[in-house]
Amino acid sequence: IKEEWLKFHKDRLSQATKQERSKILICVLDREDAIFAITKKPRYEVLSTLKGDVQKKEERAITKGQFYKQVTEILISYNKRFGPSNIIIASPAFFKEDFMKQLKDDTLNKKIVLATCSSISENGIKEVLKRTEVQHVLKQDQIAKEIRFVEQLLKQISKNNLATYGLREVKKAVEAGAVEKLLITDKRILKARQENNYKKIEDLMRFVEQVKGEIHIISSDHEGGQKLDGLTGIAALLKYKLEY
Repeated sequence: IKEEWLKFHKDRLSQATKQERSKILICVLDREDAIFAITKKPRYEVLSTLKGDVQKKEERAITKGQFYKQVTEILISYNKRFGPSNIIIASPAFFKEDFMKQLKDDTLNKKIVLATCSSISENGIKEVLKRTEVQHVLKQDQIAKEIRFVEQLLKQISKNNLATYGLREVKKAVEAGAVEKLLITDKRILKARQENNYKKIEDLMRFVEQVKGEIHIISSDHEGGQKLDGLTGIAALLKYKLEY
C-alpha cells in the first residue's frame, strides 16, 4: 500500500500510460492512396487523405511518380505547420521503399522512420501507433530530453554557476528553496532502496515539490544517465547561485 503519492509519482504514471508523448506525423500509403495524421491527445487526428489516378495500367509508373510528388508536397507542408519530432511513413509491401527512392527533401529525410501496415485506412494508422518503430521513436524522444537536462547541468557545473551535485550539497540547495530541477538517476534510487536509505531522497523530493521545483528521474541506461551517475547520481539545477 502506498500511503502518499507525490506529484512526480503521478507524472511518471501519467507518462507511462500515454502512447504519444511527442508530436509525430504519420503517412500511410500505397501506390494510389495516402492518409495523413498527427498524434494528438488522446490518440491521433486525421489531417487529410489523397487519392491518385491509376485508371490505366500502362500509366501506372508515371502516375505513381506524380502521386508520390504530391505526397511529398503535403508532408513538407505539414512538417512546417506542426513541426513534428518524427515522420512515420508506413505501407503494405514495398510502397514505402518506392516512395523513399524518389524523396529528395533532406529535412524530411532526417525525420522519417519506416513502418509496416496492412491497410491504407484509419485501422492502418491505429496499427502503426502500436508498432515497435513508433514506440522506439517515443523512447528516443524521452532519452533526448533527459540528455538535454544532464548537458544543461554539466554546462552550469563547468561555469561554477547554477548547479550542484551530491546528496549533501543538493540537500542544502533544497532547504534554501533554490532548486529549479532535481535530477536523480533510477540507479541511485534503486541503490538507496537496497541500502534502506530511500527516505532521505524521498524527503528531498517532497520538499522540492513544495517549493514548486521539478523532479526528473534520469535513466542510467543512456549516456546522460551514466554521466549523472558519475556525479553521485543526484544533482540539481538552481534558480539562483548559492553562496556558502
